[in-house]
Amino acid sequence: MTQTPSATAAIRCEACGRLPEVPRGRLTIANIATVLPIELAVHAVVLQTALPYLAKVSVLALSATALVIWVAEPSVQRVLRTWLHAGAVTRHRRLHSFDALWRARLVVPDRPGALEQISGSLARLDVNILSVQTEQLRNGVLDEFVLGAPDGVSGQALSLALEDAGASRVVVVPTTPVALTDGPSRALSMATRVVGDSSELPAVLAELLAAEQVENRLSPAELRESLADGTLLKVPSVRYGALLFRRAGDPFTPAESGRANRLAELAEITEYTR
Repeated sequence: MTQTPSATAAIRCEACGRLPEVPRGRLTIANIATVLPIELAVHAVVLQTALPYLAKVSVLALSATALVIWVAEPSVQRVLRTWLHAGAVTRHRRLHSFDALWRARLVVPDRPGALEQISGSLARLDVNILSVQTEQLRNGVLDEFVLGAPDGVSGQALSLALEDAGASRVVVVPTTPVALTDGPSRALSMATRVVGDSSELPAVLAELLAAEQVENRLSPAELRESLADGTLLKVPSVRYGALLFRRAGDPFTPAESGRANRLAELAEITEYTR
């Protein structure tokens, strides 16, 4: 008979097979619920014995240590696994309930209610905002959304809905669940790749910036135009010289430039310390 996969099987890491980290609050509650009844029973038994005071203290200390290390946490992780990982299971199910995922970058006016207008416009298409990253600009706020959309909602429809809600510089492209990886984890993963092999720098930068690497294929006029409108980014590198990246119709932000330069510096430090 075929066994039905558990609810947590789908959220295991494909690389290492581990489950996501359990929220600290849930793990604490589960550990207390597991340890407290056993501790009370052990205390009740030991305190009724005729053992000397120090012997009682030693037995209770050893039993508490054993319970926490070998009984409580392993038992909690096994018995209450579904409850402990309920949040991750819910997010996974919600993510895979959408027919398509899109990444949208747009500039929103820096005024009260602007984001609410964006949300309302997307809601009319039955589109959900799954994640938001924001960056303050001089002329507004740059938002990057990961959107879950039903079948039949195209990228063009999303762009029109966002523009109708007051957004500008709208770029909408298809994406995958990887886009929902939190920013710090993604940055650390990329830094690890560069430290492991500094020759990965151009590919990692292209991934970080969601841009195309330009290998001196631009004419001087194209180079000046791209630099002027912010769609070309130059990243200094000792090993490669100036690395050029272009993202048509989507200017690079100061924060993106800073991240790219810090990653190039990391590659340089790694190169010199080997």
